[in-house]
Amino acid sequence: MELEDLKNLIELLKDTDVTELQIEKDGSKVKIRRDKIFSSMEISAQRPLSIQENIIKETEDENQRLITITSPIVGTFYRSASPEAPSFVDHGTKVKKGQVLCIIEAMKLMNEIECETDGIVVKALVENGQPVEYGEPLFRVEPL
Repeated sequence: MELEDLKNLIELLKDTDVTELQIEKDGSKVKIRRDKIFSSMEISAQRPLSIQENIIKETEDENQRLITITSPIVGTFYRSASPEAPSFVDHGTKVKKGQVLCIIEAMKLMNEIECETDGIVVKALVENGQPVEYGEPLFRVEPL
């Protein structure tokens, strides 16, 4: 069923008392539901996964096996010990449990944040100098 067909069905149902409609065509199932109170519509379709949906599913699977390192305190995130020094870690850096990943400055105290497991840094989620909250994700690490 094409997007234009769905738009036409929704338009036809707007001025009716029909609150739910389910259609099966060419192996695709479409269910259109409208809540009477708010007159809003919900569309859900059951069909084979597209390439984009497969990519999303693979990304979700990958995210389930990655470990997220979060901020234990509120403060300012720094990737290195000083502005001239290289970053503690970058994308693809192999890290060991206890290795320093970054520094969070809180009330003029520099707190080293260490890795919780051996692994590879997949992504840094915070920019240098950015304020961070308690529990905010800082890094994604793939355990080894």
